[in-house]
Amino acid sequence: MTSNTKTTLISGATSGFGREFVELFAQDGYNLILIARHEQDLQKVANEVKAKYPVCDVIVIAKDLSVPGSAQELYDEVKGKNLTVDVLINNAGFGSHGLFVETAMEREQKIMHLNMISLVELTKLFLKEMVSRNDGKILQLGSTVAFMPVPKMAVYAASKAFVLSFTEALQHELKDTNVTVTVLCPGAGDTEFFERADAEDTRIVQDTTLSDPAKVARDGYEALMSGDRRVVSGAKNKIQAFMSNFVPDSFLAVGMSKMMEDKS
Repeated sequence: MTSNTKTTLISGATSGFGREFVELFAQDGYNLILIARHEQDLQKVANEVKAKYPVCDVIVIAKDLSVPGSAQELYDEVKGKNLTVDVLINNAGFGSHGLFVETAMEREQKIMHLNMISLVELTKLFLKEMVSRNDGKILQLGSTVAFMPVPKMAVYAASKAFVLSFTEALQHELKDTNVTVTVLCPGAGDTEFFERADAEDTRIVQDTTLSDPAKVARDGYEALMSGDRRVVSGAKNKIQAFMSNFVPDSFLAVGMSKMMEDKS
């Protein structure tokens, strides 16, 4: 990779917010390490980026981060290529829709592993290097559901509450360094998330305006570059996150349960 250019690693890089982050970092001249499950999808994105931004070097690594041991494998592959990660974007994640007693345990385990364990492992592995250099940036993909319980998506929402708490603790630990960690909290976005979660028929999808992934990624990018601690993307979502401080969780749960009902 080009030696005088910084490198960004982006997980979940082939669609949704991740794909938009790829575009933003490529525009600003970063070299890229793109992570997703499928080699073919990654190569397609890499070809598009290199055609549009010829000075941008792109490496793809196919890795399913919902599998135990995958984060360490990814780190080892990056180190094996003698690459330094200056910016880490922990974007990969997915959810599941349905009553907890009825959803598949294996799927919930994969959600928890991807959304929390791999995120923590990648953060620790690359953060150690950043702290030793006293330079680096990390963006964690949170959600507005981190501020409230969400019936019918209980495990996913709880995983994002974990991400928020974990990130805010790290921010305090790193306050005397030049390393910053930012958490991006978007609302429901116009991505493949709800389709993958079998939630495309819910009221939150059918009756609300979904966030533009490009706008969400831009908000996260600007906050990351400014060293901000947290950004809630979208005016409506900012109000919702703020009001969650004053509304009892039991009331929030009722409202979110209705939003997660199938409209049909």
